[in-house]
Amino acid sequence: MLTNKNYFLADESATIALGKKLANIVKSQLKAGIVVYLYGDLGAGKTTLTRGFVQGMGHIGHVKSPTYTLVEPYELNDWLVYHFDLYRLSDPEELEYMGIRDYFAHNCCCFIEWPEKGEGMIKEPDLRIDLAYSEEQRTINVQAKTALGEQILIALADS
Repeated sequence: MLTNKNYFLADESATIALGKKLANIVKSQLKAGIVVYLYGDLGAGKTTLTRGFVQGMGHIGHVKSPTYTLVEPYELNDWLVYHFDLYRLSDPEELEYMGIRDYFAHNCCCFIEWPEKGEGMIKEPDLRIDLAYSEEQRTINVQAKTALGEQILIALADS
């Protein structure tokens, strides 16, 4: 049983590459949406990792942080990817007003920055990813929180 894996990523491109690996696993092996909680200080690489995932799912173009909009949607063929940034959320109840439950369907992948701000209103994660930033380098700890998350960790270890 694999529930935890650490990565050392030398630079931004390595962080994007890990996001693309996650996307490939979701598309080719799982064929189901996932929920990922992202933890780390400002500048730790949460949006960079998400950018790699969104691009790996087939998005062409800019991937920005949804700091002021709370969520940035990406409609990609058979998939919906939602990138949440709850940093500026003042009350988790606000998520109810935006229809948060609709974002967690079978074909949806949700990457949630600052998930503690939405506690009690968002679905539990398949993966918890903690990112730490040191100059251009990042350390990432990926934890499986569900059986689906465990499948992802095993696939990442095999890739």
